[in-house]
Amino acid sequence: MSEVDLDAVHMARAIELGQKGDPSPNPHVGCVIARGEQVVGEGHHATAGAEHAEIVALKAAGKKANGATLYATLEPCNHVGKTPPCVDAILAAGVTRVVIGRRDPNPRVTGGGLERLEQQGVEVKLGVLDQESKALIRPWAHFITTGRSYLSLKLAVSLDGRIATRTGASKWITCQESRTRVHQLRGQHDAVMLGVNTVLADDPRLTVRDVPGRSPIRVVIDSRLRLPPSSHLAQTAQQTPTCVMTTHAASAAAEQELSALGVRVVRVPSTAEGRCDPVAVLQELAAREVVNVLCEGGAELAGSLLAARLPSELHVFVAPVLLGPRGRPGAVDWAGPEAPSDAPRINPARWELCGSDAYVWGPIVFPKKTGTTTPGTTKPGT
Repeated sequence: MSEVDLDAVHMARAIELGQKGDPSPNPHVGCVIARGEQVVGEGHHATAGAEHAEIVALKAAGKKANGATLYATLEPCNHVGKTPPCVDAILAAGVTRVVIGRRDPNPRVTGGGLERLEQQGVEVKLGVLDQESKALIRPWAHFITTGRSYLSLKLAVSLDGRIATRTGASKWITCQESRTRVHQLRGQHDAVMLGVNTVLADDPRLTVRDVPGRSPIRVVIDSRLRLPPSSHLAQTAQQTPTCVMTTHAASAAAEQELSALGVRVVRVPSTAEGRCDPVAVLQELAAREVVNVLCEGGAELAGSLLAARLPSELHVFVAPVLLGPRGRPGAVDWAGPEAPSDAPRINPARWELCGSDAYVWGPIVFPKKTGTTTPGTTKPGT
């Protein structure tokens, strides 16, 4: 096997390893140490504060790391954080070649690990499976470079685009397999977010129940603090962290009542319409080390986020049912594009079957238009 092919094989394994663990607010990183085709050590970053992937792999390799090649999906760190620099351990182990998938995008990191390795005589190769390595850290890279949480938007609709019947009933449009997949999505995010109108209508739990995994922080967008203290979210805030984003105009008495139940109330600037500024919401979440957030509705919140071009991913479940013209319209309440060519779209789109439902998901792309503001500069209401 050629060196080029071998590098791709070992980096693919490192990326597979990097998908494991729950390291937030740190990035997902995987590492392989090999001597030719023989793998002598593997590792991944399991949790924040734990050993980095390179250290885990070096310990597994032991003395066999001397003279070996180390494959890391992300540039090894050269700074002291919660753990010592990985570059120091790589040099001490006698690794002679390092293959890196992606450079560290963290603007606060000074002194690159790549340069330090080269200065010490280590052969460095950058960019092997670059796009795959980029995808592995996409939410974290967005979080660390923009100061905003990475946002995914989840929608569930009937074949004719309705979210509830004419009476307002919405449980359940999608099948059990789709609901299980939603729980998997929740477990992959630091926070799950929805508008207060959805809370008032459904009184949801927003926890991970159908699959193994931790429940994310629950975030309610509620400009007037209408969240009932009797709601399931408020009553269980001591067990599952719950946060309400509201405006400075909201009732102090309502804040005190919710705070007494363990709900964290955070006030953000308001829009001209008196609603929570969605950019400020994502900035406040990022400041609290929420790397990625899953928005599950409702329609008004989803529409305002799309109008501001803030979502980075879209997840849509389509059920094979017809709810009719008097059913509750649209999972997204917004003006929308003037022409199909102006419409945001999933690209590339990935289609799956979830039981009887269709599930399409992927990165959301907003077409560039003359005079269009960049994400984060528009401030529609939420």
